[in-house]
Amino acid sequence: MKKVYITDKITNPDIEKEVLGDEISPELHEGIEVLLVWHKKITNEFIDSLPNLKAMVRYGVGYDVFQDLEYIKQKGIYASNTPDYGTEEVSDTAIAMIMNIARGITRYDYQCREYEDGSWQTNTLKYIKRNSDYKVGVIGAGRIGGSVVLKANALRFQTYFYDPYLSSGTEKMLGAKRVDSLDELLKTCDIISINCPLNSDTNGMVNEEFISKMKKGASIVNTARGAIVKDLDVFYEPLKSGQLNCVNLDVLPSEPPKDGLMIDAWRSKEKWLDGRFLINPHSAFYSDKAYFEMRQKAALNVKRVLEGKTPINIVNGLK
Repeated sequence: MKKVYITDKITNPDIEKEVLGDEISPELHEGIEVLLVWHKKITNEFIDSLPNLKAMVRYGVGYDVFQDLEYIKQKGIYASNTPDYGTEEVSDTAIAMIMNIARGITRYDYQCREYEDGSWQTNTLKYIKRNSDYKVGVIGAGRIGGSVVLKANALRFQTYFYDPYLSSGTEKMLGAKRVDSLDELLKTCDIISINCPLNSDTNGMVNEEFISKMKKGASIVNTARGAIVKDLDVFYEPLKSGQLNCVNLDVLPSEPPKDGLMIDAWRSKEKWLDGRFLINPHSAFYSDKAYFEMRQKAALNVKRVLEGKTPINIVNGLK
């Protein structure tokens, strides 16, 4: 009986079969021992329907698809993620968005459509500073956030980070200034890059209060998880008033986005928005090599379970 089931997304498991051979079942059945999970929400009821389940491996970094980690742990089932496949790609996207804000790329693209002869080169954005005069603040300095800090250092930005879970001395390794509170980071930095996991503390963290604590004219980049933002409409008035300069997002609270003040203005290319609100379709993780590595590494973790070994990258604390 085949013991592995892929819950969603993958229709041609060629990469997984290279690792797992004939262990992949085309159908879900009670004998399944390991799940490979993309976006399917794993509820307690779903877990209870699989009496032989030993482990679940999430293809990507985020693991909020596992809706009750404590219940999974109590059942003696391992929950793992695959955190180390797209670090370069996601941090590169965050840096590209930071540079876009710092240099005004999408704003210039939007505005210069209406420039006339004789004024082409004179229409500069007056807020733009030298990289070394910008303060970039990273929320969550783990694999990806730490990579963002190091790359921002190389571009001569002043770098700060807030991460209460990292050990003392991390700031020396990263060459960045560590702050003791989120409020301090928000009031200090010109560009905030969100690189923390989604959990009970960070769900809806970016809300009206969060934005009100930011420097006037500061900007936000989110390449982490969409639900860290309460909803997209929290950006509407701050962008319109100038409290926020730019918002660049790879991930959204709802994908694809639902209608609302912010999305309607973005789709309509309203003039006041002026290229300041940028959306990627949750694509920061992707490159040809990263996509292959993600699937291969997830499958290799499944293979460990089938061989009687403990999986790596356990996220629910099961020993």
